[in-house]
Amino acid sequence: MSKSIEIKNRMAQDGVEFVLAQFVDIHGAAKVKMCPAETLDALTEEGAGFAGAAVWGMGQGPHSHDMLARVDLDSYTPLPWQKNTARFASDLYVDGKPYGYCPRVNLKRVLAQLKFKHGLLANIGIEPEHFLVVRTPEGGIAVWDPRGVDGLAKPCYDFKGIAPAFGYLQDITRYCNQLGWDVYQADHEDANGQYEINFAYSDALTTADRLTFFKMMTSQVAPKYGAIATHMAKPFADRTGSGAHIHYHLADTATGTNLFTDEADPRGFGLSKLAYHFLAGVLKHAPALCAVASPTPNCYKRLQIGPGLFSSRSGFTWTPAFISYGDNNRTQMLRICGPGHIEDRTISAAVNPYLLFAAYLAAGLDGIARELPIGNPNLGNLYTMPREEIYKRGLVTLPQSLREALTELEQDSVILDALGPIAGEFLKVKWQEWNEYHRQVSRWETDQYLTLF
Repeated sequence: MSKSIEIKNRMAQDGVEFVLAQFVDIHGAAKVKMCPAETLDALTEEGAGFAGAAVWGMGQGPHSHDMLARVDLDSYTPLPWQKNTARFASDLYVDGKPYGYCPRVNLKRVLAQLKFKHGLLANIGIEPEHFLVVRTPEGGIAVWDPRGVDGLAKPCYDFKGIAPAFGYLQDITRYCNQLGWDVYQADHEDANGQYEINFAYSDALTTADRLTFFKMMTSQVAPKYGAIATHMAKPFADRTGSGAHIHYHLADTATGTNLFTDEADPRGFGLSKLAYHFLAGVLKHAPALCAVASPTPNCYKRLQIGPGLFSSRSGFTWTPAFISYGDNNRTQMLRICGPGHIEDRTISAAVNPYLLFAAYLAAGLDGIARELPIGNPNLGNLYTMPREEIYKRGLVTLPQSLREALTELEQDSVILDALGPIAGEFLKVKWQEWNEYHRQVSRWETDQYLTLF
């Protein structure tokens, strides 16, 4: 049975009448066209047409030829909240050729190099932290707290804080598991109104597709409970921001064996030489990688150092800003959770996962190719370690603004090459975003300076 017939049969069994041909723009935001299910063959072979200049960062003008979104049949995803509709992640084509400005096409290019040149597969899991908020009459936002009970300074794991969100969290969990994502936990995170739902890791492309759909899903389920789901990195100045921590390893394409594992690791972490070289590459390129991992000006309000580490109501931000690796402690950028298991805690919730994974893998592969040394791990609490000791150890910080990160990116050929033609568009869009942000005059500035002088 062909894949097309198999999917058509599943669509008939699921009662699917409409399909969404979906891709993402440079921000990772989902863009779609809705088509009758009967058009599936045309969507597979030709694609749904889009005017690229109407979307951010697609490298097109109003004169450009159509982008055609050809659906990936393997990405068939029924909408659990709209049972007659299914989504297909799509690859963009222009004039019959894969379009390099498409983040998904670009990631597939990098993954093909990983597979065919190195015999490797990237397995990645992701932790999508997000807030539930409401609009205030004054035009601002407030934490969604329908019972007025989510006010603790340390609300993480609190029963009374999470209880009002059971309906929302259970809907999302149920929907994810209907799709075969294997959710294993949901919790109240460190900030009021902040939640996280964890599902099983998969290959990099599948995880990127799932995170994109997860954001689509939260945006549609939250209004049922009178809330807005936001994946903005830092919606509240005095509360912990939202990350999208990634957990990962490289595996042998043929056997699926985790190649990051070595129980004989002399450091005692259970990591292989391959893993250490990969991590060394990530640390080497971390300043430039930060522009992709934290792609908005707002993201840098969670990547703070010094007093900023303790600026959250809960006591600290839980977001490492030092370029470091170490044992199973959460003050490290790269946390070794166990044998063959790495977590990067710096990734922002606002990330475009297709761009992130392409850039991240390129950074790690550069470390492998050059056999970069990683140095000694950093143990203990980096939050409270005196700055003199941190610098004595040779540690540096991640960029503290999008401007700094973009400047680093412009000088890093490995990360730029990983983004392909998207690199120029990314820099153009993000410099525009930074300049627009930098022109703003905030309420804090007028309160602080209006009558100071």
